[in-house]
Amino acid sequence: MKNERTTDRSIDKTTEDYLEAMLMLKEQKGYIRSIDVAALLGVTKPSVTYTTKRLRERGLITMNEDNLISFTETGNAIAEQTLHRHNMLTQFFVNLGVDEETAKEDACRVEHDLSQQTFDALCRHAEKYSPGSYDVREEN
Repeated sequence: MKNERTTDRSIDKTTEDYLEAMLMLKEQKGYIRSIDVAALLGVTKPSVTYTTKRLRERGLITMNEDNLISFTETGNAIAEQTLHRHNMLTQFFVNLGVDEETAKEDACRVEHDLSQQTFDALCRHAEKYSPGSYDVREEN
């Protein structure tokens, strides 16, 4: 399955981190609250308020009258793509012998800066040597 990886530089690390965290919360709890985003990312509530406002203005999320956060189609696609990259890189590093905590931290650093071409090649390589261990899906 091919997903389109954005090359739009307006999608920065902070945007990807927030959307990824929101998706993780949605998968864990079934809902997304600002206070939970703050706790997960280790940031202040005012930081989350500021960033969620920007995400709403960019059409990536919406908030209902109870202040629960939902994704727009575009926001969800970016969140899923970022989480997929994070999970793939974490698994790759663990398979290389890196402990899980370090692998997660390193994946978080690398996921934003790795080119799509390199990420796709890494996925193909990983699948070649550990068939079935990865959820490989090339992105554009």
